Amino acid sequence: MASEGKILVHFGPEHASVHRSRGSGLQLLTRERLPFGAGLDGEALAERVGEFCAGLKEYAEAVDNKSTRVHATGVFQQLPQPEAAALVNSVYVDTGLYFNIVGPELERFYLDTALSACGSDDMLEGLTRREFRTAVVCGSFQQWLEPIEGTIARLRETGTEVLSPRSTRIKPETEGTNFILFEYQDQLKNERDTWRHKYVHMDAFRQADAVVVCNPGGRIGSGTIFELGFMSALGKRVIFTEEPQGVSVSFPCEVGLGA
Repeated sequence: MASEGKILVHFGPEHASVHRSRGSGLQLLTRERLPFGAGLDGEALAERVGEFCAGLKEYAEAVDNKSTRVHATGVFQQLPQPEAAALVNSVYVDTGLYFNIVGPELERFYLDTALSACGSDDMLEGLTRREFRTAVVCGSFQQWLEPIEGTIARLRETGTEVLSPRSTRIKPETEGTNFILFEYQDQLKNERDTWRHKYVHMDAFRQADAVVVCNPGGRIGSGTIFELGFMSALGKRVIFTEEPQGVSVSFPCEVGLGA
């Protein structure tokens, strides 16, 4: 995180607020009444969001998916999944920002965390203290196990439950092979059984608040590229630890851990 902190935007039921994160606290930069009526379609919502985000340059030199986090609740939570996905895609194409629609359960978690931590009713106060309840960590276990272990440790330090991998202790007999197994995984029945283990790992995406892709130097392994399509199809929040390199098609994502 930059020393000046990330810009955090919250589109709520009636207001849009902009904060700068500072340590475990927030500095309110602006709060505007910007009601989003239930009658607005996805295109109109995207236009209003884009217009507001264009003004963020007043508060930061760079407004991108590394320095800026955008969250939305209220009417956005009521959008049917196809419309929500279209809105996320439209905002990303127009602004380069990931439009994170926070589900009601996660919003309640943030509000409870904020109330417990500092007596606040601002969702973002809770988010800066614990951004994820659960996460899955992806990356090339063969090449970058040590950085992956560091990412997992960082998430667990904040109280996040890492759903997969549950452990990074490798079965000795699979170390150095094309498909390593961890101690909690059973042995392969045959070469096709690699798919079973891959699917179990990807299926955990469904339950996670976010998928964190550990990609040192921006590099993404072929196995992870395969998983990205599944993440996108689920509409899952994806966060790369570093700016991704070698991806032929840009898609809605964020770069860098930490709200």
